[in-house]
Amino acid sequence: MELGVRDRGYLIVGGTAGLGLAAAAVLAADGARVAIAGRNPERAEKAAASIGTGVSVITGDVTDERAAQRIAEEAAQALGGLAGIAITTGTSPAAHSDPEHATEEVWAETFQDILMGTVRSVQAAIPYLKASGGGTIVTTAAYSIHAYHPARTPYITLKSGVAAYTKMIARAYGKDGIRANCVCPGAIESAALASMRQRLAAERGVPPEGLLEKIMVEEWHMQVGLGRPGKPEEVGDLFAFLLSPRAGYLTGAVINIDGGTEF
Repeated sequence: MELGVRDRGYLIVGGTAGLGLAAAAVLAADGARVAIAGRNPERAEKAAASIGTGVSVITGDVTDERAAQRIAEEAAQALGGLAGIAITTGTSPAAHSDPEHATEEVWAETFQDILMGTVRSVQAAIPYLKASGGGTIVTTAAYSIHAYHPARTPYITLKSGVAAYTKMIARAYGKDGIRANCVCPGAIESAALASMRQRLAAERGVPPEGLLEKIMVEEWHMQVGLGRPGKPEEVGDLFAFLLSPRAGYLTGAVINIDGGTEF
């Protein structure tokens, strides 16, 4: 199915790895003009090369308001306008703390990385989406906003804020032709989980095949209907669809993509 994104410009914040990179690859393969933004210049260039020619690279950290504005401006200039933005950042390790260990510093870091990184990116992009006659916004929360767990208190709290914020953006800017949806991934085997699979296999002296799946059930207590972690490209397909005109009447949605994880 063609997405109808050919020659449209899309900015993927966090597009240098994982879900963002997967989404950028899907859009580029369908003929879109894509800009990927990340903090690490070397990783960004490597990510762009893995997609192919014609991908713009922007370096910056959206926890900085001025950087978020600059990223949106540079993307709009490089792409000839913005038809959509996806924000796939917000995975601060400090956010995975229980209430006892969630210090003021942890809460502040989580707030900036998870919530304000999204808010600043959206605010920076909206003028360019309006100038294009409308567009699309896709944010990233987590399946765990429906499955509260004290061990991830700051993470779940601020990701819940991302979902709520996205719904309000959908209501506030629908009249401008702007759609906004929020994706809630479950356990996705991006680089971090793939590395964990190999590391734990070596430590425990067992084959990597099936190990992560066993750990998900026995140690993380995740009952997943499909019995496996997801693949970045599976989530990338969803991001690309939501950004595209194919999802033209879908807005304000909070969509789990978690393999049927039991709450």
